Amino acid sequence: MIRRAVGVESDMLTSISFAAKRYWKYPKEYFDVWKDELTITVDYINQNEVYVAKVEGVVVGFISIVKVKDDFQVEEFLIRKGFWLDHIFVHPDFIGKRVGSELISFAKELCRKKNIACLHILSDPNAIGFYNRVGAQFIEEVPSNIKGRFVSLYKLPIIST
Repeated sequence: MIRRAVGVESDMLTSISFAAKRYWKYPKEYFDVWKDELTITVDYINQNEVYVAKVEGVVVGFISIVKVKDDFQVEEFLIRKGFWLDHIFVHPDFIGKRVGSELISFAKELCRKKNIACLHILSDPNAIGFYNRVGAQFIEEVPSNIKGRFVSLYKLPIIST
């Protein structure tokens, strides 16, 4: 089941985002850089499209879509205006069990209803295979917010039905 997130779930979603990143055994220093990015606040939930996936009544993952109103620079990378899949995190116990795919299917349907043509995605290197499987199109490698590291920029087209 997928439903809209509520503000009181901010700590739980933050916990899931950190757990999902830890699954890939990144160095502790990376988490110092990612602290704000991985922290999901009540304001973030209230201001964006944030949805949770539940299995047997327990929240096991979430997805968020944000609208960027104007281009802006982050370090060496220009974030373009448009719609972005900002977060998709699944608790490690549920990675590989179709929760992420279901969240993407839900996001595509939501975007169709809102006439959003595509979502831009900055992909963690460990998620490249996932994004390829769900039909995202690789654009280019771009600098990460961690010096000397790169991430993949993708576009996920939303096909009208």
